[in-house]
Parts: sequence; C-alpha cells; structure tokens
Amino acid sequence: MKLTIDNLRGQGPVDYTAAVDLETTPRIVRRINAPSELAIALLAGASAFVVPAVSGRIVMTRADGSVIFTGYLTAGAEQEYLGVGQHGPVVRYHVTAQSDEALLDAKALPDRAPFAGRTAGSALKQLVQDLMPGVFDVSGVQDVDTLASYAVNPEQAFSHHAAEIARAPRASYRAMNGAITLQPVGAATYGLSESDSAFSPEGLTLESPALLLNDLMVVGLDEPQAYVRDYFVGNGLSRQFYLSQKPFAQSRAALIEETFSGAVLDATTWQVSDPSSVVSVAAQTLKIAGGTGQDGQTTVSFVERMELGGAIELQHGDVSFLGPSQGLLGGLYAGGVAAAGCLAGFQVTPVVGNSTIQAVIEGAATGPMITTQSGHRYVLTTYVYSMEVYRSQETYHSSVHPAGAGVGGGAVAADVRFVLEVHDIDPNNPASWIATATVLYDGVVQSAPGFATYALVNAANMQCSVAYTYAAHISTAEVRTAVPSATYATQLVGRLVDGAQCEITSAPSLDFYPQYVPALNQLIVVSYRGLGRAAAHVRNTASVATQQNGSDDGVRGAVRAVKLPAARTATDCENAALAIMDDSVAAAWSGTYLTWSDFLPGGALDIFPGDGLAMNIASRAAAFVAIVRQVEIELADPANDRGVYAIEFANDLAASLAVEYGTGAKTLSLGQLPPLLTTGQVGSHYVLNLTGAQITQVTATTASIDAGITPASGLGIEVRLNDFGWGQANDRNLVGRFSTQTFTVPRLARTQSYFLRLYDNSSPPGYSRYSAALHVDYPL
Repeated sequence: MKLTIDNLRGQGPVDYTAAVDLETTPRIVRRINAPSELAIALLAGASAFVVPAVSGRIVMTRADGSVIFTGYLTAGAEQEYLGVGQHGPVVRYHVTAQSDEALLDAKALPDRAPFAGRTAGSALKQLVQDLMPGVFDVSGVQDVDTLASYAVNPEQAFSHHAAEIARAPRASYRAMNGAITLQPVGAATYGLSESDSAFSPEGLTLESPALLLNDLMVVGLDEPQAYVRDYFVGNGLSRQFYLSQKPFAQSRAALIEETFSGAVLDATTWQVSDPSSVVSVAAQTLKIAGGTGQDGQTTVSFVERMELGGAIELQHGDVSFLGPSQGLLGGLYAGGVAAAGCLAGFQVTPVVGNSTIQAVIEGAATGPMITTQSGHRYVLTTYVYSMEVYRSQETYHSSVHPAGAGVGGGAVAADVRFVLEVHDIDPNNPASWIATATVLYDGVVQSAPGFATYALVNAANMQCSVAYTYAAHISTAEVRTAVPSATYATQLVGRLVDGAQCEITSAPSLDFYPQYVPALNQLIVVSYRGLGRAAAHVRNTASVATQQNGSDDGVRGAVRAVKLPAARTATDCENAALAIMDDSVAAAWSGTYLTWSDFLPGGALDIFPGDGLAMNIASRAAAFVAIVRQVEIELADPANDRGVYAIEFANDLAASLAVEYGTGAKTLSLGQLPPLLTTGQVGSHYVLNLTGAQITQVTATTASIDAGITPASGLGIEVRLNDFGWGQANDRNLVGRFSTQTFTVPRLARTQSYFLRLYDNSSPPGYSRYSAALHVDYPL
C-alpha cells in the first residue's frame, strides 16, 4: 500500500506511507450513490513530518499501482498526544477524507431550468460541466436511461443530485481517480458459491425478512384530472365568473430569466453556434450583426428542451432592428434548428430598408405581416396551451426491468395551441406602450411533438438586438372569447402589467380586469384540467393465489408514497406499482459477506457498491442476485496489500434501489380511491379520454354536445350529472348513453354540469380514466 498527500503547498504529492500508524487500522467505507470515506491515522515522530492540510489531495494505491481511494481531506486532522520519542513529542493525527466529489460538493450549483427529456448520463455530465468544466473525466458516464424531468435544487450539493439522477434509472455513480462514472447496477456481477474453494461460510450472514407484497396502493403528487370546459356569457357588467373546478397549477418558477447582464452568454442557459462571430453581448442586450447566410448555422438556443405541455409564456424579448434582417426569432423546433422544422416562430424577412415579421407554423409562413420601422422596438411573445400537462410518462425500474428497459416512459399525445403576437413600441409615442399587441397567429397544431428545441435566434443574416428573454409556465386555464357569430380569440391570463386581460383567482374564478369587462352576450370558454391526487391500486393475482391458505386470502398489501421518480399522474403510479411488485413477489434477501481481499467473490480484484452478487448457497436455500450496497475495507495488512472486506448486499425487495419512498402523503377520500387493477390490466384497462368534448349550442332547455370523436363499433358515450357512479348498473344521475359524436341533452337550470366518459362493450365495460367536464352558466 502507498499513501500520498498533496498539501497544496507547491510540493506535489508527498509519500506518507511510512507515517501510517498500524495500531489504528486504516478504513475505507464505500456506499452506493454516496461519497466514499477514508479514515487513517498518521504518526508524527520525525522532524520532516508535515501535518496534512485541509482540502489536501489524498491517494491510496496498491503496490501494483491500482487505486483503491482518492479524495480530499474534509477537516483538519484530530491530534492525539502520545508522549516523547527520540525526536521529540509524538503526536498521532487522525485524518478523514472524502472521495473526489468533495471537490464538486464544495461548489454551489447554478440555478438552472429543470432537465427535460435528458438521459441520466447527460444530466450528470451537465452538472459536472456547470461546476468544474474540463476537470473530471466523464467518458465513463453512460446514458443509462431517459429522465422525463429532473429539477436541480441549488441548495443541495452535487453528490445529492448525482445520487438521485443515478437512482431513478437503477444505476450507480462513482467519483474516483479524477473520473466520474455512471452505469447500471449489476454491470459487473460476481458469483458467490459455497462450492468455491475460496468461499468463507463463517463470513456470510443472510437475512430473509417477510416483506412480500402483492397488493400495492401507490400515492403520487397532485395531478391534472378532468378535461374541463366552462361556458359563460357576458352581460356587459360582470367581471367575475366562477369556475366549476379548481384548475391544476404548474410551478410558476421561470424557465428562462435572461437580461444579458454578463459579458458573454450564460452557458447554463444558452448554447451558441456562431461560425461568423456575429453574436455578442453588450449593454445588457444580445446583439446579432450578420450571419453565414444559411439557415440553422448561426443560432442561440436554450440548453434544455422545452416540454410543450400545460401553458407556457415565452417572451422572446424587446427586439430592435438595426437593418434589413433575415432569419427566425423565438422558434420552437421539432428537432434541430432548421426553418423547415419550425413548429412556431417569428420569420423575419428583409424588405427595402427594413424587415417584415410574420408567424411561421409547421415550417410555413402564415397570417398577417408587420413591416418594421426604424427606431421602433418589437416585443415578440409566444403562448403555448396544451390540455396535456406532461408530455412524457416517468420511467420506473426493477431487477426485472433494469436500466434501458424500464416500465413506462411513453410519450403522451396532444394537440397544442400556439398564439404569436407582436407589440410595436414607438419610443416617441407613449400611447404605443399600452397599445394592444397584434396577434399574428392563434391556432392549434394537431398531434404536436412533446418536446421542442427553443432557439431565440436563427440568423441567416440578422441586424438586431434583443433586450431580454423570459419563459415561464402560466395559468393552465385557456380563456377564449367571442361576440356572437365572430371568431374566438385567446385572452391572456396573468398580470395586468404583463398585458393580460384576466386572471384566475383562488375562489376559483375567472376575473377580468376593469378595462376588459366582457360585452353583452360575449361568449366565454375556459378550458383547463381539474385537480386531484394521483393514485393507483394494483394487485398481482398470481402471487395472491400462491399465498392463499385456509382463511388467509393471500393478500399482502401496503401503501407507498412514491417520491422518486416522481409519480406525477395515476399512470405513473400504476407503472411504479408494477416495478415495485416485480421485486416484491419473491423473497427478500440481505446480508453481509466478510472475506480477505485475496478471496473476493468471483475472483474480483476489487468490489464496489452497485456491483452484483449472484448467490448460490444451496445449504441455506439461498439462490438470488443482490446488489452490493456498501463495502467497508479494513487495511489490516497494508504491507502486503491485504485487507478485510465487509460487503453488505440486498436485493430490491429488502432495500428499494430504484424507487425512493416519501412520507406524509395526503389522505385519499373515499371518492378519490382508485379502482383495483390486476397487473395484467395496467395499460389496457381504460379507454380513450374525451379530450376534445365541447358544447356547441345552448338554449333555455337544451345543450348540444360534440364529443370530439365518433365512437367506433362497440363504444359509447355515457353522460352523467356528477362525476361518479360510472357503470351500467347505476342510472341515478345518468343523463344518457349515446353512440354518435353529436347529441343533445336537457338543460335543467341556469348552472348545469355534464360529465362524459367513453365506454366499451367488455364485461364489465371499460371507461375513460378521466371525465370530460362541460359546465354551462348561461341565463335561462
């Protein structure tokens, strides 16, 4: 064994091997997805001894040069006076060190937008890049699997986030010898068999607690549920309209909040392609002075993909044109940055002395065109509305569904409404500051992709400056109004100072600002998702049957609140239940194996947390695969590079590896309890939601409904006055069952609600997961 310490005094690594005190056995502790630790004692008996410095770099290797620990001293050495020796006082120094991520943990992470649709490996590399670019070797970081979303909390250290990123796809990370690695657990698996001549039976302890689960209730976060449309009509006086449900709310934290205050663009927000060196930052503005003349070559893009779910406001900025320009501003792209793939953006085209601005939708210019004027400024804004808040399911893993083959992770299809508007400001005309913006486009893109690349600038040849850029989720309620026989227009929900016409209050109600009071007979439609708690109840009937015995029905149940990966919807809860029960219907195993380093399982040269152990101990009826959770090494014979390894292991049932449980989940009321599904029903139990259902006409006694789809053979639409009692056996609050896309139902009061679900002809019938809730509040 060799021990070196670099005390950062310009001397480089100093050999401390001779100073190691063997009366206090050096000890290394490695834990899965956590920093490793070294505890060692040094004797200062020689005059040349230098007390190790805090933050000193410590490296421990074997005689053959293989590394067993690298890290940094995290605290000053603890001093123990032993007496006087030949060279004077003898002091024992107790030194503790933490593995290489201590260097990353000492730095604060930047406040950045959540990762969206990134692989675990990409997210981990990004964190390392944000903190110490180019310092660590990340070539050993594998992609592993995709994370639907992961938010970085700057209050937590790097190692906390590395652990969570690794855990979600059932992987393990390690920081050692200046390198970060990430790989699926069990990538290296070693056999431990009692038939092996090196096996130490007295060193093995095993436990198999009764932890079997075959009936699981999983509780997640608040989720978007019913597809709600509330219908109102203005009377020329009222500003407030009460909603039928409380809308689901997204986090309002800014995704982008850029004022261009630095000397260069912030690398945690933007990535730049600038072959002609025309992009610069000065005087709190982003300046573009040219381009290559080609589409997609000179770009300023957001580092994360933009999830096209819920509602988003993208303020691309206050743009000043300094000459005729050509390119795209504020573009959302289905793939790479190219005009043909632009889902929505602002096309800028040169004309004599100036430019024109026009909306681009699905790669084609459309709608009215604005011609820029010298000295004017143009505020460009895009609003995104989707009834589907999350465009990707979370992915859950188990020993049966390891990294790369998880449960869930499917895309969520949705139509997306884009509203693009331009506010023309003339600095010499104060009235222009409060003038209404010009809407260039207000329409729906069918089956829009779930994620998009956001490029603030795609300059073929731009001559402009941008003063700021801001993006955030806004109220998920989409408000549209129209006077009779006119086209509906989208009304912005938000703050009056931001140009909004109305707001959603906690009542909940839709409140228009005084200057935007709806006119007499003006029609108002508010579309949003209702609020509920994500939950699922899943049973493995095959396991239940094997456990039945006399009066014992065989059910082994539990309730789990899933924290990581976040169970954002009931579908996520179902997939989490499947993954958990993958490992929960077999036996739980855990234990410890104690052996000398010469006799490690499977002939391994070293063992790390995250490695697999294939156990075959017939005399104890133990045949299973477990994952190493902790390795403690006592360097009992350092002169001969020998140590005693205490290897702690467990399978996923004994200690959950890919799912982290939380506490304090909200209690579900009786009406919120999810239906009991078998494992075979998950993914096929529900039929389509009626996401496009709407009311097309209202009279004093009837309401005409368009369900949005024509029911196929064997399907029908059930309409009820309340969102419960679904099924063929209950007719108490039933309005009717219909087999056509359009139908008419009776209206019994000024305020009336209708709940719709699609059903099939199976036995018992399958229904939509969530209702379409249509609410009318019209004068009789």
